[in-house]
Amino acid sequence: MSTHATLHGPSREAETTQPDLSAEELLDLFGDEHTRQTLKAIAAQPKCGQSIAEELDVSRATVYRRLNTLVDAGLATAELTVAKDGNHRNRYEATVSGISVTVGDGELEATVNE
Repeated sequence: MSTHATLHGPSREAETTQPDLSAEELLDLFGDEHTRQTLKAIAAQPKCGQSIAEELDVSRATVYRRLNTLVDAGLATAELTVAKDGNHRNRYEATVSGISVTVGDGELEATVNE
């Protein structure tokens, strides 16, 4: 069992502000099955990309592209950790608990729950 230290430095950490995504942007983002599955995987508990790739049985490149998109959108954070053996990796965590899109009066409306 390895011990991890958390580093606060140049990681892909997102601000802890409400994501500012339009309903159309959310629909585009979650129109991709891998993005949905990746967010679902880190919503349960924070994980590293390799663990997510193994869990979802997809390539690490696919997972890391989706993780970077989620972090850039403000829907996840990345925290750099260092294992006892010296390996560095990001641990990803969802920053939202729910997302909903509604249609009314010809308009799409998005709600992101933290």
